[in-house]
Amino acid sequence: MVHKPYLLFLGDAEHFSQAKTAFGLRDWTAEACLGQFSLPGCKVSLDLPEFKPAAAAAKGAASLVIGIAPVGGRVSTTWIPALFEAVAAGLDIVSGMHTPLAEVPGLAQAAGARGVRLVDVRRPPAGLPTGSGRKRSGKRLLTVGTDCALGKKYTALALTNALHDHGVDADFRATGQTGILIAGSGIPLDAVVSDFCAGAAECISPDAAPEHWDIVEGQGSLFHPAYAGVTLGLVHGSQPDALVLCHDPARTRLFAFPDFPTPPLDVAIERYLEAARLTNLAVRMVGISFNTSALDPAARASLLADTEQRLGLPCFDPLKTPLDGVVQRILAL
Repeated sequence: MVHKPYLLFLGDAEHFSQAKTAFGLRDWTAEACLGQFSLPGCKVSLDLPEFKPAAAAAKGAASLVIGIAPVGGRVSTTWIPALFEAVAAGLDIVSGMHTPLAEVPGLAQAAGARGVRLVDVRRPPAGLPTGSGRKRSGKRLLTVGTDCALGKKYTALALTNALHDHGVDADFRATGQTGILIAGSGIPLDAVVSDFCAGAAECISPDAAPEHWDIVEGQGSLFHPAYAGVTLGLVHGSQPDALVLCHDPARTRLFAFPDFPTPPLDVAIERYLEAARLTNLAVRMVGISFNTSALDPAARASLLADTEQRLGLPCFDPLKTPLDGVVQRILAL
């Protein structure tokens, strides 16, 4: 149980992609987000009120949530004074980092003395099984990507809401720290030992009623030199009936990995289908989700229409355009 409302910690983030946890919570649990807390030099803003921990606590904040996710998931030494400041103000600290909060020297002792909690979200449950490949009842959709941090979680959440609007029994299944904080449950796939990654994905989306849809949050990318492993385990274990490919048209290279180009969409589609067929031969690609935040309305409309005609798949931006076309493809399966 994570205590709300939240003060979202942005630290010294230099790019919005580093703060995807904070943006995700702001966009999907706005009622729980009281404000933001930034360090000097931070170049990212959530457009929320700026508070120091003591002022946020006086306003009713209950937890400081580390809203940034740097490469490697380590707690930065530059954040440590801010974490102690939050503890002194009486705030719980909630972290999705790979580094356990208790490993920050002195922090656990300070939290115990102040009577606040250190909550590590990125901790998988014990006793996870290996993948079985057994066909499960119910239906599943997995969001996949040409790169990391380009909209897989947002797409999954938007599709879940759209299916609800069409009267479909559907659940969002979280596989990352931000999704878990939004949904209240899930397994952080990138913290699972590789032998058990597919099994963990099976646990996230168990047997269900025949017409029930689980919308599984994607992680990483098959084309990423660092994170392709967790992606493949998730593809195999989620056993998707449907895939939605997520893409940022502004990227020609993987973010922070300039030696690696983003793949053409048709290549990405075929590679994901090939991987998914190991555990579900009937898998289908049902749509392409674009992050068009950098495009004006005319450029957005042209991109979606041209791609839809070229690839024969519904194309949409989950935050800016209707999802009717992709929902109809899903319901036809």
